[in-house]
Amino acid sequence: MIDKKEIIKTGWNLDNSYARLPNSFFTRINPESVSSPKLIILNYSLAKTLGLKVKALENDYGVEVFAGNRIPEGSLPIAQAYAGHQFAYFTMLGDGRAVLLGEQINPLKERFDIQLKGSGKTPYSRNGDGKATLGSMLREYIISEAMHGLKIPTTRSLAVVTTGESIIRDTKKSGAILTRVAASHIRVGTFEYISHLGNVEELKILADYTLQRHFPYVKDDENPYLSLLKEVIKRQATLISKWQLVGFVHGVMNTDNMTVSGETIDYGPCAFMDTYDPETVFSTIDTFGRYAYGNQPAIAEWNLMRFAETLLPLLHVDEKEALNLAKDSVSEFNDIYKRNWLKGMRGKLGIFNKEPQDESLIKDLLNIMKKHDADYTNTFRALTINKLDDIDMFKTEEFTKWYKVWQARLDRQSELSESSYKLMKNSNPAIIPRNHRVEEALKAAVKQGDYSVMEDFLNVLLNPYAYSSKQDDYSTLPPPSTCPYRTFCGT
Repeated sequence: MIDKKEIIKTGWNLDNSYARLPNSFFTRINPESVSSPKLIILNYSLAKTLGLKVKALENDYGVEVFAGNRIPEGSLPIAQAYAGHQFAYFTMLGDGRAVLLGEQINPLKERFDIQLKGSGKTPYSRNGDGKATLGSMLREYIISEAMHGLKIPTTRSLAVVTTGESIIRDTKKSGAILTRVAASHIRVGTFEYISHLGNVEELKILADYTLQRHFPYVKDDENPYLSLLKEVIKRQATLISKWQLVGFVHGVMNTDNMTVSGETIDYGPCAFMDTYDPETVFSTIDTFGRYAYGNQPAIAEWNLMRFAETLLPLLHVDEKEALNLAKDSVSEFNDIYKRNWLKGMRGKLGIFNKEPQDESLIKDLLNIMKKHDADYTNTFRALTINKLDDIDMFKTEEFTKWYKVWQARLDRQSELSESSYKLMKNSNPAIIPRNHRVEEALKAAVKQGDYSVMEDFLNVLLNPYAYSSKQDDYSTLPPPSTCPYRTFCGT
């Protein structure tokens, strides 16, 4: 029997504003109970940010909540409905293996969705079992927390528990549930779902709710729905530029995997690029490279046009004028993205001011990197610490010429070399969650029950810009392989 005092001590302070929207937006459903939950990992710093009590979360009641066996006070669990263009084809979807417990209001009055992922079947599960495997949930934990360390907007991971159940995939695997934290789970696909139902009043309700929750500073604009569109475009342009700057490949940029808040969401077949190549694809299901690294900005723009289409009835009473407003707004994406990307790339090269030839300087380096199969992260790391001995590309004549042009560019700015070094150090991560290191951590955890490898890895990923000696080993490349690294949507 769990003491009621233990319930109070956890610090849950849940609201359910999304559950007060029309019933078509969701289905009320509780998570499925599991047999013998066990806490595998708990994110202490995130728990404190949320106003939760770490010690209480580690007790029986806390673990039961993470497993879905107990519903915390104030929770009205729901599975959210949404749709999505998956590889360009429209599909009606929804939370097929997730339940939203509610929205935690932290001591700063900030609102965060608390979702259990892998918590069982819902009306949107289709033929799935609604469960998740330990490996896939630990993978999301590692990558999402690494993205947070890289200062990239992202959903985050609060906890992972095992369920004591075996999940049937290609083989029997350990079942697990991830507690995911997000600014919200409102997706482009959420708007597509409501738009597809054809209820303009409910579309307006969703848009007004989104404005109030994420963009209250524009809700009183002359055309708040146009402002909503523009704000989402800005956030996505900023987000995708950050992905590109660190070599992150999402892997499945369907519209249901694009949040209006501008957070990275859903870490299924994602991975980080080692060798620089715009055509890099990791996902086994992306057979034609639709979501390749170099295509991500264009796909984001395509997704945003789908978002704009849902808002047409709200943008203007005249359909033609509404379409023009939508097109003009989305056409701004590329300029916003490019400004953010160029600013970030200048930072990676220690450049503070702007010159017209900067883009050529950047692209020339990237072309040399591609030609010589240079590692993306380690190239910029080596330039930052001025260690040019270990990478073959640095010994080439074309790089030597580029280096002289770069040094001349730095000499033309008023900032001291020490300032350029600091800028580069803050712009170039010393480490990323390299794919072979992620697999190493998952193998130790899943196959051997050894979580120390993952914990050590997470500790160095907390501050990838530290350039500490502890990070040196994690910057090494994987051994040569005849088989390219592949990721799976894995559930």
